[in-house]
Amino acid sequence: MMRRLAILGLAALLAAGCDKDEDVDPPAELVDVKHAIQVDKLWSTRVGDAGEHLRLSLGMAVDDGTLYVASHKGVVHAISPADGRTRWRVETKLAVSAGPGSGSGLVVLGTSDGDVVALEAADGRQRWKARVSGEVLSAPLVAGDRVVVRTLDGRMRALAASDGHELWLVEELVPRLSLRGAAAPVVSGDVVICGFDTGKLVAVSLATGEALWQAQVSTPSGRTELERLADIDAAVRISGDDVYAVGYQGRLVMLSLDAGRLWWGRDVSSYRGLALDDDQVYVSAADGAVIALRRRDGSVVWQQDGLHQRGLGTPAVAGSTVVVGDFEGYLHWLDRDTGRFMARERPGDTPIREPVVDSGRLYALDVDGTLVAYAVGGADAAAGGE
Repeated sequence: MMRRLAILGLAALLAAGCDKDEDVDPPAELVDVKHAIQVDKLWSTRVGDAGEHLRLSLGMAVDDGTLYVASHKGVVHAISPADGRTRWRVETKLAVSAGPGSGSGLVVLGTSDGDVVALEAADGRQRWKARVSGEVLSAPLVAGDRVVVRTLDGRMRALAASDGHELWLVEELVPRLSLRGAAAPVVSGDVVICGFDTGKLVAVSLATGEALWQAQVSTPSGRTELERLADIDAAVRISGDDVYAVGYQGRLVMLSLDAGRLWWGRDVSSYRGLALDDDQVYVSAADGAVIALRRRDGSVVWQQDGLHQRGLGTPAVAGSTVVVGDFEGYLHWLDRDTGRFMARERPGDTPIREPVVDSGRLYALDVDGTLVAYAVGGADAAAGGE
C-alpha cells in the first residue's frame, strides 16, 4: 500500500511538471489587474487544515441555508452564510479526507481510513458510521434515501441514508499507475454518473446500481505508464439531458444523459473540472489555461493563458464572471464573454481548489482552512452557475 501511495504521489508531481531532474516549466508571473468589477469581502473565518500535501478532497457544501465544512483533523463546522458565525461545531476525531456532502438532513464525510460518517445537519450529532473498502477522496453524494460513495480502489457503493448499510456496489479496474484523486458521483433523477481511473464514465441506477451505460472519455495511450494516465478525477456536470465530462490527458466531451451517446469531443486535459452557464462550458486545463467552449458544439470561445502552470482549481460561474483559484491562494475573476481579467483577490497563501457560488455570494476555502465570503458588485451573481 505504501508503495502504491508513493507511486501515485510521484505520478501527480510528474504530471504537474515537477520532476527535479528536468527543466521545470515555471508558473506564470501575475500581471497587475485593474478591477473592472467591485469585489467586497463580507467575512472570513478559520475552519482547520485541509491537508495541503495530502491531496485531499475537502471542500464545502451549502444546503438549506447553512454552509458545511470540515478539516482533516475531523472538526466539522456548520456556518451561517450571512455572517460566517458557527452554528455548531463537532469533533469527530477522524482523519477526514473528503466532503462534506449534504442533503436529506445529513452531512456526510469520508476518511483516509475508509470510514463514512453521517451527521445530523441540524446539530452535528452522529447518525451512523460505516466502513468501506478504501480511502475516500471525493465528496459523498447524498441523494434521497441513499448515500453514494466512491473509493480509491475503484469501487462505488450506495449506503442507506437511514443507517449506512450497503445497498449496492459497482467496481471498475484500477490501473497500476494513476493520479491521486477520485471523481465525485453526480446524480440526475435516477441516474448516478461517475468517472474512473480507466478514463471511463459509468452510469448506474440510483435505486439498484444496475449499469445503464458506459462511455470512454480518455483512452490510455503511449509507451510509458505516465503517458497512459487517463484518470477522470473531476465530477461531471449535468444540465437537462446533457452530460459534460473531462479527463486527464484526454478529452472534454458532451454526452447524452439517456444513453451516453457522444455529441462532441475536444482534446483538453484536466484533473480539476468544469463549470457551466446557459451557453458555455468552462474548464481549468492541466497546464493552467482557462478555456471557454460553446456548449452546443464544443467550439472554443476564448482561452486565457495568463495563469499558465499556476495549479488552478475548479472554476465557478458567478454572474457575468467565471472565478478560479490558484496554488498561491489567489482568486481570479474572468469575464465570461472574453476571458479578460476583471478582478483578483488573495484571501490566503495556500491553494484554493473549488470556489462555491450560492445565492449571489462566492465562498472560497483554501487548504490551510481559511474560509472567505465575497459579494461581487454588478455581476448579477444570483444568476450564476448550475
